[in-house]
Order: sequence, then structure tokens, then C-alpha cells
Amino acid sequence: MKDEIMAIKKCMGKDLCILGHHYQNDQVIACTDIQGDSLELARKIPDLEAKNIVFCGVSFMAESAAILATGSQRVFAPVPDARCVMAGMAPGYLVRRVVEHISSSGKKIIPLAYVNSSAEVKAICGQFAGAVCTSANADKMLSWALDQGDLVLFLPDKNLGRNTGKNLGLKDQDMAILNLKEPELSSKISLALWPGLCAVHFRFKQDHVLKIRRENPLAKIVVHPECDPTIVALADASGSTSFIIDYVQGLKPGSTVYIGTETNLVHRLAAKYLHEKTVLPLVESYCSNMNKTMEVDILNILRAVHAGTATEITVPGETSKLARKALETMLKVC
Repeated sequence: MKDEIMAIKKCMGKDLCILGHHYQNDQVIACTDIQGDSLELARKIPDLEAKNIVFCGVSFMAESAAILATGSQRVFAPVPDARCVMAGMAPGYLVRRVVEHISSSGKKIIPLAYVNSSAEVKAICGQFAGAVCTSANADKMLSWALDQGDLVLFLPDKNLGRNTGKNLGLKDQDMAILNLKEPELSSKISLALWPGLCAVHFRFKQDHVLKIRRENPLAKIVVHPECDPTIVALADASGSTSFIIDYVQGLKPGSTVYIGTETNLVHRLAAKYLHEKTVLPLVESYCSNMNKTMEVDILNILRAVHAGTATEITVPGETSKLARKALETMLKVC
């Protein structure tokens, strides 16, 4: 399979570019041309020369790529039904109902959607003068959003929202998790948090961190900000996927580090620093949807793209226009 994949890539040359998120497995990463987290890959899309972009990740990532692509580019996903559990926790119809309800009270609400959301939700952000963020730029985007209106609705990840709010100096009384059945908020609240979370990072518990502190007190612990705030508070550092990669790179030889994020990335870092540092998962935690993409899926989509029979990822016109506005606001602010 690998030989045929490489043969098709060679044949298509600059007309093809394969992108892969860090959470993909090693076989998939080996086939990609560019690897990165959500922000890195989003930034690459507008400047790519390739007419055909294959995005190895989950559905919202391929949608974002299609939204940011130029008119001459087509985007494909090896496994179109690789969904994001977190994104599914904020369906567009419900987000719209909540935003319109809060707006009807006279408050200027600024919706700020984590990139782990559907194109429909991103479009709602564009419609209501909001934007999109990633874990890498959440601090900057939330700071921007807080200056734009009376209230920021951060969605769908309550943990990233609360951790980011704390980074910016917000107190617990400044933030509240939204009750979707009765979305009424105190006038003192400046940050409303949608009650969603990441299934991968939900598995990390306080006891896991405390056990490591007892058994290996010299070890470092770095976690993703999608973790519960209690985990983030106990860790030595917290940050995006790219931050975690840089953090491990910067540790002294002989260091031991436990990482609280998707395990494909952790094992890849462990292999990279095998004889230099000890890199371990805080707990084994895989994203089932990220792991739907396999080498054979890349081969099949490349065969179809090469033959001109592949089904591209598309986003309806008005949804694409408004979602692109929200995405471009993020890229401009950052």
C-alpha cells in the first residue's frame, strides 16, 4: 500500500497535498506532506498550491479546509464519517436558539467557537460578529472577544473555555456553565461556557496526577487545556498540541515527562526521544474517530482523486461564507 501511495503522490506531484493532524496514527502520518495541530494546518490552507487537498483528521477539520480553500482547490477526507464527539455536543440549531435568546435580552453576545465545531456553528459565529479559536490561540482570541461585546459564549468545550478564562485573570464568578434548558445568565457574567467536553481528555483524572507525584516526584507533567481545570492546576504546564511538542523538546536529557493528551502523539514523541528522555502517557487515551483513518483509506481516496471519481468535501454557500468570515477573523487577529 505504501508503495502505491507514494507512486500516486509522485505522479500527481504539486497538484496533491496530504495534511495530517498530530493525533493520527504513525502509518497515516508517514503518508502526509504536512503535519500539525488545528491552527497550524488552518494557516497552511490559503497558501497551498495544490489543487487537491487530502485532510487526514476528523470531519470538522476537512470542513474548515474546504471553507478556507480557494476556488480552484478541492478538499477530500479519507474517512468522511470520522466525526468529533465534542463538536456533536453543540448542534447548530441549539447554538442558534441560545445565541438568539441571549441577544433578545439586549446583550451583545460574541460567540467564540473552538475549531472543534461544525461549519454551521462557525457560520453562526460569523453572523453574530464572533470568531473561531484553537487551543493554541485561545488566550488571544478570548481576550479579543471580551472586548467586542457584553458577553462571550465560548463553545463547545467548557474546560478549554474555563482554563483560558483563568489564564486571562477571570474569576470563577465571572464565568458560568450554560444551562441549555434555561439559558438565563447573571449580568455579572462575562464568559458563558457551553457544557461540552472532549472524550479523550475527560479520561484524565486528578488521581492519575497525584499518583505520579507520589511515585515519581521529579517527573514533569504537561497536559492539554481540554483537560478539567483541576488537572491543569496540578500539572507543570498546559498548552496546545504544538506547545506540548515544544515543551518535550525543551526538557533536559534524562528527563521524564507524562503527557495528558491523545496517545498517538505521546507514543510518537516517546519514539523520537527514545534514548534521550522518557515520555509516557498520563493515561492511555485514544480518539476513536481520529483512529478511523488507516493507510488503506488514504490509498483508496488517492486512487479516487487520481481517477477523478472522489467525492469532495463541500460546505453550502451561505454557511461557507459566514464560517469563512469567522475563520478569517481568527487568522487576522492572530
